[in-house]
Amino acid sequence: MHQMMMRLALHRLVPVIMGASGMTMDKNSSATPNAETDSGDLFNTAAGWVLFAAGLGLGLSIVSGKVFHGNDPQRPESLGYVIEVAEADAGDSGPTLAEVLNTVTAADGERVFAKCAACHSIDAGGANGVGPNLHGIMGAPVGKVGGYSYSSAMSTHGGNWGWDEMNDWLDNPRGYISGTKMGFAGLSKLEDRAAVAVYMNDNGSNIALPEFVPAEVVAEDDAEAEAEVDQNVAEGTSEQTAAAES
Repeated sequence: MHQMMMRLALHRLVPVIMGASGMTMDKNSSATPNAETDSGDLFNTAAGWVLFAAGLGLGLSIVSGKVFHGNDPQRPESLGYVIEVAEADAGDSGPTLAEVLNTVTAADGERVFAKCAACHSIDAGGANGVGPNLHGIMGAPVGKVGGYSYSSAMSTHGGNWGWDEMNDWLDNPRGYISGTKMGFAGLSKLEDRAAVAVYMNDNGSNIALPEFVPAEVVAEDDAEAEAEVDQNVAEGTSEQTAAAES
């Protein structure tokens, strides 16, 4: 009897459970289209705002370009604040080699040559050391001191030791002749290089110094030449006036 009652109860519950399940599935299936519709509306709204912002930005850019002449910048008639920039003066570049050579002395060069004495002798008939003997080196061929073993870069360089060549060499030996075995870094001051060159020239060379005319002399010569031209013009005008009056 008890088993029959259990079976009857189960028979009654099955339709109820099945109905509830069906209702749940119907609710889920009916909710899905609504969710998809909401997502689509949200995307369309966001895309619309993005397009609106892009169009607004483009419009503002065009308007500001026309108002402020962004595509055609022009210098204003009245400047708010002018920053004056000093123009470079060619006369401030420092003295020339010719000028310095004509102002230093052999005694100045002898003091600087003390940096070279560890490797070079300069007396007539002096022996070669780490470097060649430098007596009479100014005006002599480059890399040709007898009895000294030069690097191939030095011995094949060619040319003579003039004032410009010696100045460039003393400034940066390895930069001037790449491959030289001379390890000296060079003399950074133009005055020191010029003085050493004058000292070496005083020891067995005596080649002529480059001509140097002070700027004051050049200015005086120009003024005299201009005055002479003005005088000639004035004399010519006077002659033409006298001829016309006669």
